[in-house]
Amino acid sequence: MSTGQQRRGNTRQRIQDVALELFSEQGYEKTSLREIAEKLDVTKAALYYHFKTKEDIVISLFQDLGRPCDELIAWAEGQPRTLQTKLEVIRRYHEALRSAEPLFRFMQENQATVRDLSIGETFKARMLTLFGLLKEDDAELTDQVRCITALFSMHAGMFAMQHVEGDPEEKRKAILEVATELVTAANPPNRRPARPDSAQTASP
Repeated sequence: MSTGQQRRGNTRQRIQDVALELFSEQGYEKTSLREIAEKLDVTKAALYYHFKTKEDIVISLFQDLGRPCDELIAWAEGQPRTLQTKLEVIRRYHEALRSAEPLFRFMQENQATVRDLSIGETFKARMLTLFGLLKEDDAELTDQVRCITALFSMHAGMFAMQHVEGDPEEKRKAILEVATELVTAANPPNRRPARPDSAQTASP
């Protein structure tokens, strides 16, 4: 990669970081491209080189920070629907959330805006896909609630646990433990997996 390409790549990331910071602090609607450019100490023309609108910035953030989640879904869809696979999905999703925490903070604090942006539907579709990977097709309603709650407990935990005293790593472990317990309870050992004839096994 040439020096020029590296510089453009670094500028793009700086724009994303500063925009996400401002969106989270003062709200998406109240933040202008001019403010983003001023905080970066660049011209609006330099900003337009990378992003034409605020939504373009958010979409790029969603694509970049959400990539681990998309990779997780692709992996899980090729695995047998066993409890082992589902627990690995929860563990990997927990790790993916850590890298995407700034994006989820933005989504949490700008919920109305997110619903109006194109990423709202993309996020909803991603959650429904993960939900489908955790539950069985014939799961009782209570077990379906457990599976969807496992996902959203990890989302809510990132924000709610900020106000709870304790070591950050221990709090993350507690969130994962609760999500794991919910998925385990929703998939009792006497239930047959949806693909019992599959020879694949979930990798660690």
